[in-house]
Amino acid sequence: MASHTDPSEESPATLKAGAIGFVSSMSIGLAATSPAYSLAAIIGPVVALVGVYAPGVMLASFVPMLLIASAFYYLNRVDSDCGTTFSWVTRAMGPWLGWLGGWAIGMTGVLVVGSLANVGVTYLLLAFGLDDLVENQWLVQILTIALILLMTAICVIGTELSARLQDVLIIAQVLALLVFAVVALVAALNGTSEFDSITPEFSWLNPFGAGGAALTSGLLLGVFAYWGWESAVNLNEETEGASSTPGRAAIVSTLVLLVTYVSVAVAVVAYAGVDYLAENASEEEAIFGSLADSAMGGWSWVLLLAVATSAIASTQTTIIPASRTGLSMARRHAMPRSLAHIHPRFRTPDVSTWTVAVIAIVWYVVVNLLSENALFDSLTALSLLIAFYYALTGLACAIYYRRELTKSAKNFLLIGVGPVVGAVLLFWLLVESIIDMSNPENSYSGVAWLGVGPPLVIGVFIFLVGVVFMIFWRVHDGRFWQERPGVADPVLAAGGTHPTGDEETGR
Repeated sequence: MASHTDPSEESPATLKAGAIGFVSSMSIGLAATSPAYSLAAIIGPVVALVGVYAPGVMLASFVPMLLIASAFYYLNRVDSDCGTTFSWVTRAMGPWLGWLGGWAIGMTGVLVVGSLANVGVTYLLLAFGLDDLVENQWLVQILTIALILLMTAICVIGTELSARLQDVLIIAQVLALLVFAVVALVAALNGTSEFDSITPEFSWLNPFGAGGAALTSGLLLGVFAYWGWESAVNLNEETEGASSTPGRAAIVSTLVLLVTYVSVAVAVVAYAGVDYLAENASEEEAIFGSLADSAMGGWSWVLLLAVATSAIASTQTTIIPASRTGLSMARRHAMPRSLAHIHPRFRTPDVSTWTVAVIAIVWYVVVNLLSENALFDSLTALSLLIAFYYALTGLACAIYYRRELTKSAKNFLLIGVGPVVGAVLLFWLLVESIIDMSNPENSYSGVAWLGVGPPLVIGVFIFLVGVVFMIFWRVHDGRFWQERPGVADPVLAAGGTHPTGDEETGR
């Protein structure tokens, strides 16, 4: 791909091309979603909203994710830039929206890394029977910060090391989840569950069974559960077959997640019944802990360890999109130049990676000082940022490929209609999120900030800080804002490469 910077300003090192293959790329995409933790966090609230139709909600939530994954695949084919949404939206819709898309990706990492590390530490202690230590909040916070630093160091040391670690962690947690699902489902069918078990029915896969309002709220939670698979694409410049492998890995990741989420949702609802799950919706540790003890007996630690490894793995992989986006923005003069530095030995964006980690730690500590509920409220605010940059990516795909859409039915449906429908669904969920978050009663804190719910205040605050910084940087260094929207190169759009190796895409 053609350089975005002046030759005289090039870093002496570049990202290590071909560092990982398809399997590792897929593992990183899966790990970034933190499947075991995501299920533990949302299964109770989803059941409280829609009852036995929770598996249907997980199925429906998959639809916009698959459509946006298609956009990531096709956009990566014509622009294999580790900045993904930032680069693509800039090329299709201009620098202002591109910058905001990049900011949203970076801030999701800041918001969620501390929470993921906190959950990883908590479940690790529970898995080893150290329940009393979980009550020591100071110890948990110290261990959380130490875990963030460790995972950041692994990210910096090398992409291969990160990938090997994720290969092991993702296999362990997905297998543990599926084993739990089988054991719980067999117990429910045999009538040996300690809870009010229910016989599964195909009607559970109907997402509309619980009504429109409940479905909307359930979809918001479902989108959060699937979020993160695009981490595989953020490593495109470091993956074999940069223009195709990461996109395929992202799509396969969403399919694996679909099977895992729907299977576990069916098993949990059948085994525990609706009432228990709804009553304990806010106690994610209680739900998976008690279900694991009941279904797996002395092997309950396996499921708890799966949630711990899920959160720990995601702590690392969530840093990747933010750090690579920071690198991409910096080398195009949209962020401070120091963020474009690449470690000469490890060939990873060390400055950008450590910057994300430090800001995430500061956010975690400050919000935790307010209250534990404030930390959960900051997690809730994630849905605003996720829906925003996913939807932008869907629109960017259709706009950037606009000259190619009428060349075949496949192009029209997979590159045009599909991503746009996904974007519309996500913009709709974004509006619904804002409405939902405006009510303080829907927050973990249950109190009003500036007359609305804390998650909405946090989300708007982060967005406004981004706008202010963007304007400041535009005044400070306007080079990035000289870029103009373009269209996809027809050679690359058709899956080809330029004879010269120059993959500049129509800017």
